[in-house]
Amino acid sequence: MNTIPNTMTARILVVGDVMLDRYWFGEVSRISPEAPVPVVKIEKSEERPGGAANVARNCAALGAQAILLSVVGTDEAGKILARLMNDAGIESSLHEDPGLNTTVKLRVIGRQQQLLRIDFENWPDHEVLQTKLHEFARRLTECDVVILSDYGKGGLAHIAEMIRLAREAGKPVLVDPKGDDYTRYAGATLLTPNRAELREVVGRWQDDAELEHKAQDLRTSLGLDALLVTRSEEGMTLFSTAGRCHEPAVAREVYDVSGAGDTVIATLAVMLGSGLPLEAALRLANRAAGIVVGKLGTATCSLDELRQNV
Repeated sequence: MNTIPNTMTARILVVGDVMLDRYWFGEVSRISPEAPVPVVKIEKSEERPGGAANVARNCAALGAQAILLSVVGTDEAGKILARLMNDAGIESSLHEDPGLNTTVKLRVIGRQQQLLRIDFENWPDHEVLQTKLHEFARRLTECDVVILSDYGKGGLAHIAEMIRLAREAGKPVLVDPKGDDYTRYAGATLLTPNRAELREVVGRWQDDAELEHKAQDLRTSLGLDALLVTRSEEGMTLFSTAGRCHEPAVAREVYDVSGAGDTVIATLAVMLGSGLPLEAALRLANRAAGIVVGKLGTATCSLDELRQNV
């Protein structure tokens, strides 16, 4: 039996790349005469927080106090993100960069499946990122756990310094990594790469024994307390000084895996911030992931949903 602790007092500082996820839903009834592509008649649209904003939203859905720190443009998408965070009860500090377009991912959905995704993005400038670093140092006293959500959009240019500051302050640091250079995450408490992301860094493996060898070597070389590999239909595996701990996948029906990693790292942080040990937090994170993959798009797992599935 997995006991869910009181999450109301957990304070999570989420830092990283934010984006606005737009969904256009419509019916497909014919093929275009101009090209062999479906014509989608849009009937409704939705806007949801994405990236680090979705991580913060997942923390709040589990009852924790979430603080979001990021950079947006001085545009409509940035304003919408600020409003969505406020509506979710999340304290957000979104630094505005006039030279930045807030990242927007537009998905066109027809017949209950994604037909197209269009991305709008560019990188923030160095000056705004430096300002965010100063605020990060101040905010550390207000949190129990730090999440650094790296989507490779430039919002975490100073991540090595953030990890150093957080560890000096005695705060656990959970990182959702990106790219093939993990040296910048050295000294973090926990990294949460998915299967494909880990392969980029350590290469392929033939079996679980080889995976454990490669994962533990990486963990040791980076000075991490633990490395959690999310493995889709194979579940998730935690590698730490205590060895290997595996949780099989629990999803009854997989509808959409986008955003599942956000739910995993958010659940881990909230449960650690609520006093649970890592392996107990892992079991609950696995349950939460099984819930969100049954939903369309970037979604959250509420505390009530989690209680009903443990």
